[in-house]
Amino acid sequence: MPYVNIKITREGATAAQKAELIRGVTRLLVEVLDKSPATTFVVIDEVAMEDWGIGGLPVEDYRASLRAQSK
Repeated sequence: MPYVNIKITREGATAAQKAELIRGVTRLLVEVLDKSPATTFVVIDEVAMEDWGIGGLPVEDYRASLRAQSK
């Protein structure tokens, strides 16, 4: 009984995009591990941008630093 928890930042992922993530993850578990879709659980949690950090920075600051580096 696989349980997959996907965490994404709250940036407007559509219902269709979330459905595709659920289908894709379920399909992958069927193909790779021969798991039953009927007992595969996929949960998507959306996290506020200010609650997500990367490299010691809030995600928005981290992304800004990457943009500045690429210029």
